[in-house]
Amino acid sequence: MSSGENWRGAVYEVRLGPPGHGGFCVARHEGRVLFVRHGLPGELVRARVTEDRGGSFCRADAVEILEPSADRVDPTCPVSGPGGAGCCDFSHATPEAQRALKASVVSEQLRRLADWETDFEVEVIPIPPRGTAPRRVGRSGIATGGVRGIAAGRVRSAAAGRVYGAAAGRAPGSAVHDDANGLGDLDVNGIAPQLSSGGWRSRVRLVVDAEGRAGVHGYRSTDVITDLRCPQPIAGAMTGIADRTWTPGADLVVAVDGDGVRHIVELAPAEVRSGSRPEARDRRGGRNSAAARRAAASRARTERVIEGSGVAVQYVAGRRWEVSATGFWQPHSGAAQMYSDVVAQWSDAAPGTLGWDLYCGVGVFAARLAEQVGADGAVHGVESARSAVEEGESALRDLPWVRLRAERVERWIVEQPDTAPDVVVLDPPRAGAGKDVIAALGERGPRRIVHIGCDPAAFARDLGLYRDAGYKPSGLRVFDAFPATHHIECVALLER
Repeated sequence: MSSGENWRGAVYEVRLGPPGHGGFCVARHEGRVLFVRHGLPGELVRARVTEDRGGSFCRADAVEILEPSADRVDPTCPVSGPGGAGCCDFSHATPEAQRALKASVVSEQLRRLADWETDFEVEVIPIPPRGTAPRRVGRSGIATGGVRGIAAGRVRSAAAGRVYGAAAGRAPGSAVHDDANGLGDLDVNGIAPQLSSGGWRSRVRLVVDAEGRAGVHGYRSTDVITDLRCPQPIAGAMTGIADRTWTPGADLVVAVDGDGVRHIVELAPAEVRSGSRPEARDRRGGRNSAAARRAAASRARTERVIEGSGVAVQYVAGRRWEVSATGFWQPHSGAAQMYSDVVAQWSDAAPGTLGWDLYCGVGVFAARLAEQVGADGAVHGVESARSAVEEGESALRDLPWVRLRAERVERWIVEQPDTAPDVVVLDPPRAGAGKDVIAALGERGPRRIVHIGCDPAAFARDLGLYRDAGYKPSGLRVFDAFPATHHIECVALLER
């Protein structure tokens, strides 16, 4: 682009190429790259530029489909789409095509960042019936398949007097995802029913506009969209939410727990500290106000329980947890059980040995390791959110050989003696574990490592670091944990 003109608002006819990491397809126009949402590979579209920051690429929406893909369907989410929320990136594609798009992105990240080419299948996570505790499953071998298709601190509730953590299972703020998803801060990216008449999401975080209406943020925007018809939430989760007036500027957390009980908690409006410049976003298409809002949301905020107790009951592998409704729990109602089963299958910890569960949250994986090592062994879990550790200690009080610690993983791991754990399980935040943690693991030399990641790029970078530490991946499972979005969950088994 030699003229230096800003393309924002311009409409161009482009042919869409492969999917990119972030819920878009890649196109090119006059030497520049366009990241185009709401299209599918191979389609000819008219794309309106929504953001141009002057570099080699800009962002755009496909506003007219001139030559549709055979994989295109009528969008299943009325809230997403051009100019809407960022909740449902792929609601215009068949479920099979959605998983093929994700497989293509994961394959590319693994090839480019981990130098690993392998076959796998993006797996559907079943939705469990509400109000029933999941049963344990037996161990099995490593599953593989073929790629298919196209290439926040502790605060006191004013209502119930309970003390809740900012994140059960993550440090304050670490469960916050980019507000581009448009459905709030608790990992809300997804859509549409897979195996039930309702959706799949059991936890939703909403924002309240200046008139007291609950809604979601627009894609890469601070604007509030008060249309709550996104099909992600499980049946009954959103009933009556749009009919009430809430505290302007507050957040709402809606959680339906394992017993089918709905909890609604209102978080007091976040105070954005002075020095932020929200006007910069409108002028330059920047992210200053969004960053300030995320920082404010991660700080301690007064909570008011509107419905339910504010304490969600959850079940995994026959064990019962009581966790804060505003804390971290896997949003897909079947995900915690699925990941726990994979950990149990792959960890294979020897009786009497030592196991580590890093970024352990409330200790869901620590419980499965404890079953394997037995009372003659030991399991150490590490989590920076003290509230999550307290909830985990309560749930695991019958397993005295499990010890959970409230500390940052990168600090704790370098302070440990040279005793090698037999197995390490780690489920780091979206940014990944990083070189310091993985290098320290390599020095301890565990026999097996089970690594879980919710961002394919960070996941692939971590796998590359494991290679440098002498480990090789021997198993991969990839789960469609956020249907109709670009988000995905990956689990790898690493061995020396």
